[in-house]
Amino acid sequence: MVIDVNSLIRDVVWVLLFPTTFQGGLMDFVWGAGDNLWVMVLKRLFLLLPALGVIGACWVSIPSLITVLFRSNRKEFITTMFLTWWDLGKSIVSYWGGIFKFFVQIVGAAVGMVKIVLVGLWSILLELVSLPFRLLRNAGQSVVSSSVPWIAVFLTVLWCVIEAVIFTYVTTPLVSDTLSNITGQQLQGNIIRIPLFIFLLFVVLGSYAVLSNFVNAMKSKKVLSILTIGVIELVVLSVEVMFLYREFVDSLVPWFAQYSQGFELGIAWTLAIASLTWFGVRSISWFLFASAGTPTILAIIQGKGLASPAVAERTESRATVFSSGFVERTKEEATWIKTKGDELLASFVLPPLQVVAATINFCTVLVNGTHLFELPFTSVYAILSSKSMLGQLDSRHEAQQMT
Repeated sequence: MVIDVNSLIRDVVWVLLFPTTFQGGLMDFVWGAGDNLWVMVLKRLFLLLPALGVIGACWVSIPSLITVLFRSNRKEFITTMFLTWWDLGKSIVSYWGGIFKFFVQIVGAAVGMVKIVLVGLWSILLELVSLPFRLLRNAGQSVVSSSVPWIAVFLTVLWCVIEAVIFTYVTTPLVSDTLSNITGQQLQGNIIRIPLFIFLLFVVLGSYAVLSNFVNAMKSKKVLSILTIGVIELVVLSVEVMFLYREFVDSLVPWFAQYSQGFELGIAWTLAIASLTWFGVRSISWFLFASAGTPTILAIIQGKGLASPAVAERTESRATVFSSGFVERTKEEATWIKTKGDELLASFVLPPLQVVAATINFCTVLVNGTHLFELPFTSVYAILSSKSMLGQLDSRHEAQQMT
């Protein structure tokens, strides 16, 4: 039997180089240079990478099959080669399915983002509208639960301002005439009212301060302090009755005269009514709010500090710009965005990487007889670093040698 050496060599060369018989036509087809735009895009998207993977796997499989002649574990090696081709086929199918999955997920993510943006803008608008009411509620809760009597302080200051305004209106003519007689010039009432109001405001506040100290001296039962502050309180009473409440009573004389014939209110009755008015006004305001507000005002003025609530109470009553519900929704939406971003990244990266990994597995099977990558990839985190993959590859190779 005569063997044609040239024919045999030609057949061997054809077997070794058989991918050249189809790779040119296959690459021209998947590249689609002569097709219209959409067909070319679809071919390059769906067929280019799988075609490169198949061509690369064919070129690596040829020397792998040649090494079967001198390998010791031929059976395991051939089985591994079949499994590698199986992994490549699954990776190509997963790549095609991953493309559709990516576009479906990106549409869903876009719809979800639009929903989040619209709902977020609406929630922010509602938060801004309800912000003043929420701040007022938080402030009210802080005032009510605080150990500092802020309501009493506010009412005390407000009452002092009201008294100062009333007495400014009542005493402006008297003060204007007095200053005009002293200076020899006629002074306008508008010029006098502002400094007179400030002066009377301090007088009224000082009156409550003296009353507060007198009450404290009575509680301490110190006779000397009671007598000293009692004298000061009488002086304050006399000054306010003579210069403020007397003028207030005098302004009511025309009203008294309307209901009586030949009505004359002497100095004694004027001072008595003014004293009773002072006592009634001070008593009502003191027992209602000034007894709690005046010590706090004095502590602020004297720099003694205020009784601060506990840290937990301050934390609970702290006003926030956004409500807790809005913050929780924002956290949930941020978690959703992160999860959806990981899913989009996985659906975009894993399908083509699996085709590349399946092709690389042919090379590692040729060199070490084992796979470098465990397919399929379940997540992005399943793709290990290069050092970790090399370590796993060495351990597998050593395990195969031991068996």
